[in-house]
Amino acid sequence: MAEPAPITVAALYRFARFADPAALRAPLLEACEAAGIKGTLILAREGINGTIAGTAQGIASVLASIRALPGCADLDVKLSTAEAMPFGRLKVRLKREIVTMGEPDIDPLAAVGTYVAAHDWNALISDPETIVIDTRNTYEVAVGTFAGAINPETRSFREFPAWFRRERGRLLGAGKQPKVAMFCTGGIRCEKSTAFLKAEGVEEVYHLQGGILRYLEDVPAEESLWQGECFVFDERVALGHGLTEGEHTLCKSCGRAVPSGESCFCTVR
Repeated sequence: MAEPAPITVAALYRFARFADPAALRAPLLEACEAAGIKGTLILAREGINGTIAGTAQGIASVLASIRALPGCADLDVKLSTAEAMPFGRLKVRLKREIVTMGEPDIDPLAAVGTYVAAHDWNALISDPETIVIDTRNTYEVAVGTFAGAINPETRSFREFPAWFRRERGRLLGAGKQPKVAMFCTGGIRCEKSTAFLKAEGVEEVYHLQGGILRYLEDVPAEESLWQGECFVFDERVALGHGLTEGEHTLCKSCGRAVPSGESCFCTVR
């Protein structure tokens, strides 16, 4: 008997202008249900974001539906696999932002930083005139990050603008501004962060196209500057190079990612 095919997982986002995101919810929910898809999709006036899982055929069908939405033909998608379904149910939600920064005047469709392909990322972050900022939350950074990256120690993405404004002088100095390179899991937070920094008057801003997931997929481990694993928001917990499932589990008490075989500090007395 042939072994069942692994589950396909699609992490996706696209900044686009949706005049009425509520009108898109029911057809998208219906398309996902018809394809047997689970996971979460978020719709807002600024576009779509989410991670979904199902059969390869089901995922392909839903991605075709999403690409047919206004401005979504060039949807950014990272595909990986899981041995078991990593989500318990399907959710299609309406929100004010597809990734919550809390800065209503920031428009990633108006101006963002320069995209940097995964294969060009090492050269950028190895440049001594570049500062590298991890735009993820501190519990994600604890699982893995790029060597030398600055950890803002945020608990949510909403805290990032205040952190940057508070630390700007220390980060950029008073003379010639350094280049600023930012990254996140799939690309959406660092893309929005570059829009924010551009609005704050920072000129040379770059972000990792496709995020850490694209880097781990495209850059061989022997050439990689990544240290650790990449936290993901599903039951796989973390991924390594080649987007293979990692060696972390979630603590049932506090929800923190813990290396397999180790005890979470919240349970250690």
